Amino acid sequence: MPSLHELVRAHTDLVDDDVAWLQRLMADWQILADLSFADLVLWLPDREGRGYWAGGQMRPTTGPTALVDDVLGTFIPTGRRRMLDEAFGSGRLVREGDPEWRDAVPVRVEVIPVRRAGRVIATIARNTNLLGIRTPSRLELSYLQTAAELTQMIANGHFPLPGQRSDHADSPRVGDGFVRLDPAGRVVYASPNGLSAYRRLGLQGDLAGLVLTDLTRDLVPVRKRPDEETLSAVLGGRDGRATEVGTDDVTLIVRSIPLRPQGDRSGALLLVRDVSELRRRDRELVTKDVTIREIHHRVKNNLQTVAALLRLQARRTQAEDAKAALEEAVRRVGSIAIVHETLSHAVEETVDFDEIADRLGSMVVDVSGVEVPVRVVREGSFGKLPSEAATPLAMVLTEVLQNAVEHGYADLPDAVAPSVGRVVVTARRIVGRLHVVVEDDGRGLPDDFDVDASTQLGLSIVRTLVESELGGVLEIGPGSRGTRVQADLPVD
Repeated sequence: MPSLHELVRAHTDLVDDDVAWLQRLMADWQILADLSFADLVLWLPDREGRGYWAGGQMRPTTGPTALVDDVLGTFIPTGRRRMLDEAFGSGRLVREGDPEWRDAVPVRVEVIPVRRAGRVIATIARNTNLLGIRTPSRLELSYLQTAAELTQMIANGHFPLPGQRSDHADSPRVGDGFVRLDPAGRVVYASPNGLSAYRRLGLQGDLAGLVLTDLTRDLVPVRKRPDEETLSAVLGGRDGRATEVGTDDVTLIVRSIPLRPQGDRSGALLLVRDVSELRRRDRELVTKDVTIREIHHRVKNNLQTVAALLRLQARRTQAEDAKAALEEAVRRVGSIAIVHETLSHAVEETVDFDEIADRLGSMVVDVSGVEVPVRVVREGSFGKLPSEAATPLAMVLTEVLQNAVEHGYADLPDAVAPSVGRVVVTARRIVGRLHVVVEDDGRGLPDDFDVDASTQLGLSIVRTLVESELGGVLEIGPGSRGTRVQADLPVD
């Protein structure tokens, strides 16, 4: 289905400010659909005046739909729907006297002009399935009265309001809890769910007739409620935004929508949602996240302790082969420690591997014993990687860089030695794959080198990690001047 932006660009003359206004309206129009018990369709005027394009559609959650099929992206020519023409031309709300019949269902249709900055930029067709209409209860009458005031605000250009929108994940909806206030902030009506939410805070009795701000001050301790200005503005119905109030066990989100159908405030609609369980889960996730990061921090510390012990043992070892092996082990442990250190600061179990790659390059150069100065340069980006892939890839990169520096530039004759060695790490992500190339300008591979016949421990580690642990493909061969190592890895 086409998006609002696509329809606007293709068929209308609406400017960016008009589109932003319509997006804010559509972010909140589930409220109007639920209060009206009706389907809403946003109609956009064609730039050539040929008719109207359906730019959005919303079904109610409080009643049966009047539109079984989606109409988004459809076109109605001028003259086919008189009410669309009249509402757009006159700028007034248009109601049909007799219902339309659609698939044996009577549907009442009303068209609301959408006004911004004194201009009608679109219309909303409100379609009510009359088979779902019964003798209205007090709740339904309150819904419909509030819907009529919101409708008038849209037609007069007073809605949508700036501030919090109802398309946020935890924003309260009409069915969560409905409270209607008068201009003084006194409760005129509260739905059963709205009343239940306040009873969870400790209310005894009914909400009707109470000043909500005073009641909330009595029920909610000071440390659990917002500042006094926010409390008075939101729960008094004077400001269109949301806030949280609660006790140690109960948390409510209260969203206020001031009602100004004729310009002056006639009261307010408050939507109330009990989010106690959501906040409890949030606290659990924060606790788990802190615990996981602390584990990574401790693993990093333990690995650094192991590296220090190995380094101490290497200093006390007389055999050069054993000393070199211990020093290689120190570097391998250090590369794993860098990953865990990065994870200890990460919010999620993924890491920005560019930072790790840069630190590994610096570490390898710092501990190398070659006489030629070497620079490790990264081109491209690894992006974010999950921790289970980051650790083996860090070890692979450490081994490859170590080989490039030590075997590529050690003991080079002055005639062929570069003034500064250059090792380039290139990373690219393409369609679920990560391509990593490490290329140096050193001495290159021996003429008799055979990757399959090699028994070097470092190369065995690289092949095992790339092919078995990471499920990738490893290639080693000559580069443009030195050696080129390429790994092709699957990534999520």
